[in-house]
This record gives sequence, C-alpha cells and structure tokens, in this order.
Amino acid sequence: MKLTTDGDIELQVEEAGDKDAPAVVFSHGWPELAYSWRHQLPAMAGAGYYAVAPDQRGYGKSSRPEAIDDYNIVHLTDDLVALLDAVGKEKAVFVGHDWGSMVVSQMALLHPDRVAGLVNMSVPFLPRGEVPPTTLFRQLFGDTFFYILYFQEPGVADADLGRDPATTMRRLLAGVKIREGDTLDATGLSSPDPNAGFIDRIPEPDGLPDWLSQEELDFYVAEFTRTGYTGGVNWYRNFDRNWELTAAVAGAKVAVPSLYIAGKQDPVVLMSPPGVGDAFLSDHKGNLMIDDAGHWVQQEKPAEVNAALLDFVNDVYAKPAS
Repeated sequence: MKLTTDGDIELQVEEAGDKDAPAVVFSHGWPELAYSWRHQLPAMAGAGYYAVAPDQRGYGKSSRPEAIDDYNIVHLTDDLVALLDAVGKEKAVFVGHDWGSMVVSQMALLHPDRVAGLVNMSVPFLPRGEVPPTTLFRQLFGDTFFYILYFQEPGVADADLGRDPATTMRRLLAGVKIREGDTLDATGLSSPDPNAGFIDRIPEPDGLPDWLSQEELDFYVAEFTRTGYTGGVNWYRNFDRNWELTAAVAGAKVAVPSLYIAGKQDPVVLMSPPGVGDAFLSDHKGNLMIDDAGHWVQQEKPAEVNAALLDFVNDVYAKPAS
C-alpha cells in the first residue's frame, strides 16, 4: 500500500490481516526497513490483528526529502498519525525498534489519543534530558569517536556508509553484538581513536548468523544501494532539534500500557540501560531481555518476540489468547 501524508510524503506500507481488526503499527529503526518486521506481521495477522509497517521517510520505497529538518520528530510522528488516518483507525498499539522506538515513545506523548499501547524494543523509553543530546554526548565522550556525533556532519557518514553497502549491511546486521564484559569500543560505536570512519571500526563477521540468510541480506543491500543512507542518518541530525520541539512534554508520563524488549547482547543496553525511563511509564508491564540476541532482536528471535508481543497486545485489546 502507498499513502501520501499531509506533507506530501509518500509512504510505502506493508500490511497483513483483516483491516477491520484492532491495529498494531510497527516502526523500524536504522538502518532498517518495513522488511525488518517480516516475522511479526504474519504472526499478528494470524492472531486476528491488522498489522502495518511503513518504510519510514528516508527509507526504502518511501519519500526521501532533502532538508534535514524534514526528519524531525514532529514530522516522524505526524507520518504515523497519517498512517492511522489512512487505514481508518483511531488508535493502535505502536511497536518501535531502535530509532523507531524513540519515535513511538514520542507518539505516546505528542498524540496520546491515538496510542493504545507502547512497545519499545532495544531503545527503552527515554525521558527528555536537561541539556541537548549532542551536548551531553560531547560531555561524555570528549574527543573520542562516538558514532552519533560522527553522524552529525552532513555528507561524511553518508559517504562512509554508502561506499560499499554490502559491507555496511553485513557488518551492521551480523557483526554488532556484545559479550560479557565488553564496552562500546568492542562494537565500533565508540573508540579512543578519532581518525577512522565508522564502518572500518565494525568487526567483520565470520559468516552470516543462522537468523539472516544471504537472500535477506541481499534485500537490504539492494535497497540501500538504491537509496543511499542520507535519509536515515538525517534522523540523527535532528537530535537537538527534537529536544527543542518536545519541551512541552518534558516530564510527561506515558499513560497507556507499555513493554520493553531487547537482546541481552545488544550494545545499545550499554548506552541506554533497561529501566532508565520506567518512572515515566504509568502502566509498565516489564522489561524482557532475550538470551543470545543482539540488536536486531525481532529478526534474531522472532518466536520469543512474537510470543511476548501477542501476550501484550492481547492484554491491551482485552482479547483472550487463542
């Protein structure tokens, strides 16, 4: 399905299930696509729900506007509102992974009347800080390399990531996983060496993990070869702008039921520990950490993730398990 938002952004949307059923909306992260939810959409549809997942702006077959400001949090959440309107739904359970988790978190604050439940994956709900995010990152990392700061300069990370999309996607999808005792340096996300680019820091995997086939990897490679990475990286270039735009909801709590899911070997848990925002979640159902899973938890462990999602969605919609 293709839809056009009020801002003339075209979104390519994958859908599954009965359109009259309660809705579950999936918001992907970086560098992902609606395809990242290929295991979840049929599971939700099979359980009697209407599941939808857009290629979000900047990604895949959706629009990729040029202006960096076009990727701020107001536009990103407005896209999800437009998606609900297009499919005729007042509310949905929103499930977000990575950057998508941050978007659905703000969806629950900026558009609470459209959200029935909130699931954060990999990135927990993060309350608004006291200073702009890049200021905090510079305080924490100083002159050392940190990938989010590296992403701020237009054109630099874009070229690094796009030089060889096959290497970029292979290393990011198959090579980013922590072991006990690891720091961010081991993942390539941070490093005392300020000189290398980003992809050169990411470990080359021995081979593809059993959850990622060559065909699935090739799908990502083909899409990012065609689109480049600028759209997705522009989301990072709005961290401070998003902080400014969300001043009105500083300190606000999420009123709807919420759940957090992550892999135990996800490097993001080193940056944003589970539970960091639990005090701002009024009806939190818990933090589920899945064994032997890294950052791409919904693709790595679909059975475990789907079971947890179905339990949560059934509870939100007061539907007995089948």
